[in-house]
Amino acid sequence: MSSFIGVDLGGTKIAVATLEGRTLGASAIEPTNQSGADALIEQLAELISRAAPDDLLAAGIGAASVVEWATGRVVSSTNLPLADVPLRQALGARLGIPVFVDNDATVAALAEAHDEQGRLVARNLVMLTIGTGFGGGLVLGGRIYRGATGAAAEVGHTIVALPVEGAECTVPPPSGFPQPGSLEFAAAGVALDRLAMEAARRSPESALGRSLAKGKPVLGPACVEAAEAGDQVAMGAVAIWAERVGIGIANAINTFDPEEVVIGGGAARAGELLIEPATRIARAYALPGVGSATTIRVARHGVRAGVLGAALLAMTELEASGEASTAGVASDRRSESEGSAL
Repeated sequence: MSSFIGVDLGGTKIAVATLEGRTLGASAIEPTNQSGADALIEQLAELISRAAPDDLLAAGIGAASVVEWATGRVVSSTNLPLADVPLRQALGARLGIPVFVDNDATVAALAEAHDEQGRLVARNLVMLTIGTGFGGGLVLGGRIYRGATGAAAEVGHTIVALPVEGAECTVPPPSGFPQPGSLEFAAAGVALDRLAMEAARRSPESALGRSLAKGKPVLGPACVEAAEAGDQVAMGAVAIWAERVGIGIANAINTFDPEEVVIGGGAARAGELLIEPATRIARAYALPGVGSATTIRVARHGVRAGVLGAALLAMTELEASGEASTAGVASDRRSESEGSAL
């Protein structure tokens, strides 16, 4: 049986797991070595070597960074000491196996296109990763879509609000990212933070208002928690935020007509409080007849999406590159029923 290793490389921790057939093993997790590029590469090599089975064919890395896909070079990274580091080349030379490197949100989208049994169940999927920022990933035709420079699916930076009334109206000048009219500005986690604080100030008798009066931080997670407990003011703030997310979903549906739109990141914690209003707005703003077959849901794989997606990246890209041996990946893949990616 052919095996692949997936690595979820974040600024705080690194998770490594082996994919054997359709089974993803337990993750080995270590704090990320932030002391420098060489030390981090050495840590990655050691973790992969330690986890590597005898039949390991390739490793995939999902990094919280901007990655140049063709070379595996990390272009920039806010939370990792890897800016301008040829990570694919460096790790490949140390390990002696093919290594594939991509953005973490991108590989999470690939994981979400597969079900819990490892079967490819959505050939066309848009993932919206909503946390502090608003990122995304695209799977089109069963494979990751990266665009011309590898930066496709930055859906958070699509413009969803512009002044349009009045004959003299002009487009405002750009003012840095996130742009005021962008989806990220309106609907990322920090937008819910703003809505929660505004609600607390307007309604001092509410759960949010009482927290504010006690000097406690009134942020998005607290707002969701209060909404789950039935606080009407918190529920209203969450609903406004969810409706804004719904506009982003509508844009994804109108652009790609996908089988699934998946919400990941910290926003998934809101569950139905997010999905119900977001779905209602998305359906209202989708073109008639478009998106009728689209499922809108929260991510199924949770914290394991990154490491699973990285392993799937290694498997699918090794086969696509033609490096897989006849007795390895290619034969394994042919033996699976159509529609399965594992």
